[in-house]
Amino acid sequence: MNTTEIKKIIQQELPDLIANDPLIRDFILRTVSEYYSPKSESDQRFDRILDELARDREEQARKWDENNRKWDENNRKWDENNRRLDEFIHEQNDYNKATLEEIKKLHKKYDSTIGALGSRWGLYSEASFRNGLKGILEDSFGVEVLNINEFDDQGEVFGRPDQVEIDVIIKNGLVILCEIKSSISKAEMYIFDRKVEFYQKRHQREVNRKLVISPMVNKNALPVAKKLNIEVFSYAEDVTNE
Repeated sequence: MNTTEIKKIIQQELPDLIANDPLIRDFILRTVSEYYSPKSESDQRFDRILDELARDREEQARKWDENNRKWDENNRKWDENNRRLDEFIHEQNDYNKATLEEIKKLHKKYDSTIGALGSRWGLYSEASFRNGLKGILEDSFGVEVLNINEFDDQGEVFGRPDQVEIDVIIKNGLVILCEIKSSISKAEMYIFDRKVEFYQKRHQREVNRKLVISPMVNKNALPVAKKLNIEVFSYAEDVTNE
């Protein structure tokens, strides 16, 4: 067996060996460590933070999947109720009109309640994740986490004057801006980039990294994020078309 064939076998087999055999993985790390400078303790700690965020994101995704399952079941029941209601309305068309109008009002009220619950779930999830992020970074790693809410009187972000909310992480002079949302679309990705420009202009500070943290990222938003150098932390299998 010549050298070329040996190299080819190593290239084919080594990734699986590293992934599945701890002894091989440790041997490889010890062998190549002298060729690469180890990460600084600060960088290692920051990587651990991102790992914790990834685990939190996976847990949020799991909860989100469970919520979606329940949501789909409720939608199925709701569709069945709608079908029965339509049959009832058709059969009772000649009966008391006032009663039917009352049923329609209840139908509309139920729709509004379901929509409000969905919105509230998203807001509560964002707030919980934001508070968890702040607690982990500030209490354990001495990183400053700010939630800035400022008025954009020139309409630079939304095209009209409005409040602009930005999550800012500051670590040893490194400025990171985060957008934490239950879901994010292509348009919202552009809005986040405008928030970054707004912050830099308002505070005269360069932003070093831009992060989007969301369990549901629209697939059309991902190319936008790549073009704008926005790092996305998401549940990749769950995207929607908007």
